[in-house]
Amino acid sequence: MNTQTTDRLLDPSPMPLEMGYERLENGVLHIACRTDLHGCTGEMFEWWFRSRPMTQQYIWWHPSDHISSDWLECQDGTHIGSIHKVQERFAGGEPKQLLIQFCEPRAFFSPAALAHAQTGGHASAIVCGRGGESWQAPRNSAGEVMGSRLFHICRNTDWGCVLRSHFYIGWDLPSIGKTPQDIRSMIGDEIAPALLAHCYNEFSFLSRFLPSLFIAENRSTHAVQLPW
Repeated sequence: MNTQTTDRLLDPSPMPLEMGYERLENGVLHIACRTDLHGCTGEMFEWWFRSRPMTQQYIWWHPSDHISSDWLECQDGTHIGSIHKVQERFAGGEPKQLLIQFCEPRAFFSPAALAHAQTGGHASAIVCGRGGESWQAPRNSAGEVMGSRLFHICRNTDWGCVLRSHFYIGWDLPSIGKTPQDIRSMIGDEIAPALLAHCYNEFSFLSRFLPSLFIAENRSTHAVQLPW
C-alpha cells in the first residue's frame, strides 16, 4: 500500500469519501466510515485496544454483532504486534471468523506525514493493521497476515473526538495475480454496506461506556471529573 493513499487519511480536511464505499480499479473494496465519539479522546481509544478486550468486553463493544474474542502473539503493554482472533457478524449477517494483526503506524504512513499529524493535533490515535478473512488466513515469510488493511484515526475535538475508519478489503489479492474480476467474484459488493453499518454501530456503542471505563482503570494517573 503506497503512503500517498494512507497519508491522506491523516489530513483532517474533508476527503472525497468520508462515509460510503467504492470499488477501486484493481478490484479492492474500499469502505469509509466516520463516527463522532462524544466524551472520548484518542488516548482512551488507543487504550481500549491495548487493554485487549476479551469476549465479555467484546460483546459490550457491539451487543448484537460481536460473538467471541481472543488474542494471539501478545506483548505486554501494547496491542501492536498482536493478532485479534474474533468471531463477529456484519450488520446481523452470517458469523465470520477474522484475524486482525495490529501494526506500527510507521509501517503504512510516511515519517513526515505521521510526525506532522501527531505534532499538529491531527491524529490523537492511530490504530491500524492487516486483516485476514478467516482464522486460517495466509501469512507471508515475515509472518504478516495477508488479506485486507484497516485504519482507525482519531482527532480530538472540544466535545470528544472524531474517528475516521477506512477498510481496504482484499488489498493483497492483486499481488498474488488476482484480476479485478477475480476479486469482485471473491468479495461481493454486499459486504460494503454491512461493514459500514457495523463499524458505525460498534464505535457508537464503544463511545457510550469508554470514558467511564477508562477513568476507572486509570484513576491513579488521571483525575476523576465528578458529574456533580
